[in-house]
Amino acid sequence: MASFAPASREVTFDPLKIPQAPGDPLYGLVTAYEADKSSEKVDLGVGAYRDGNCKPWVLPVVQKAEKIYHDNDEQDHEYLPIAGLPEFTNAAQKLILGGDSLAIKENRVCSFQTISGTGAIHLAVYISSPSWPIHDQVFANVELPVRYYPYFRKETKMIDFDGMVYVLESAPKGSIIVLHACAHNPTGVDPPHDQWKKLAEIVKANSLFPFFDSAYQGFASGSLSEDNFAILYFVEHGLGLVVAQSNLGLYGQRVGAFHFVTYYNRVASQVTVLQRSEISSPPIYGAQIASIILNNKQLFTEWEDDLRTMSGRIVEMRKCLKTELERLQTPGNWDHITSQIGTVFTGLDVRNTACS
Repeated sequence: MASFAPASREVTFDPLKIPQAPGDPLYGLVTAYEADKSSEKVDLGVGAYRDGNCKPWVLPVVQKAEKIYHDNDEQDHEYLPIAGLPEFTNAAQKLILGGDSLAIKENRVCSFQTISGTGAIHLAVYISSPSWPIHDQVFANVELPVRYYPYFRKETKMIDFDGMVYVLESAPKGSIIVLHACAHNPTGVDPPHDQWKKLAEIVKANSLFPFFDSAYQGFASGSLSEDNFAILYFVEHGLGLVVAQSNLGLYGQRVGAFHFVTYYNRVASQVTVLQRSEISSPPIYGAQIASIILNNKQLFTEWEDDLRTMSGRIVEMRKCLKTELERLQTPGNWDHITSQIGTVFTGLDVRNTACS
């Protein structure tokens, strides 16, 4: 038998020449928190709900759904279809667009299960300044150029609506506009209904394409219908759009959905190709738990109660924070603490704080 010696070649790959990538700012903060030995430390990194003991809160309705899941002997761990668990995606579609949505009835919506909200965003660019830090990374990874529109005025701690309108009205036609459906992360400042309506007019007039990131529906105000007002309004006024959706506090299970509202049925075939090449088949467990809740009338009502519990407690915590800042005579006006919704953008300068 003939022997074959490997051809002589120069090794050009040198691991030592690989540049060190910058650390993720969010997880860097989490690492610093875990390393801190203080007994009074508070984790202000990940935007996830915590109870009065700073512990993750597993929703009672999720615990019930998990018991139903495990008591079902017919459950398996086979692959899901490329688009995900139909019972989940159909229910998620109705949750975000409304059960009587004309777009759904006319079969103008394609929905895919994704790897939480982040995975949904990756399937689809003007981004608000500031915005959720990973938005930049996600779009850069798929080589989409990123630009920014003004959103938050530090002086007033409110939305810079005039600046936002000015930039969006001058954006090139066809530009993708990333919008936070509710509880804007990280500012906690949302446009009121009249401003959402104005934004819909601009999007339609300038042929822009809205991309909604919806991570806090129901968790922001306690009302599922209030928190998806903007999405419903845009769809009702004939605008095509994309929604990246996540909810239910199943963070580690990475439960999410991607919805594309369009007049062209070919979109689903293209998204199928993307999904197949990226994750092939989405995970099943979290989708099953979410599906049980979303498709059971009693559990759905209990989930709404859990949402009101969380959002109500956040409102009370905001009031307490504002009261304490004022008691300490912290310089500045703190009305924004109670006017924001969802996440809290305090405006505190940790380098020069008057708090003791």
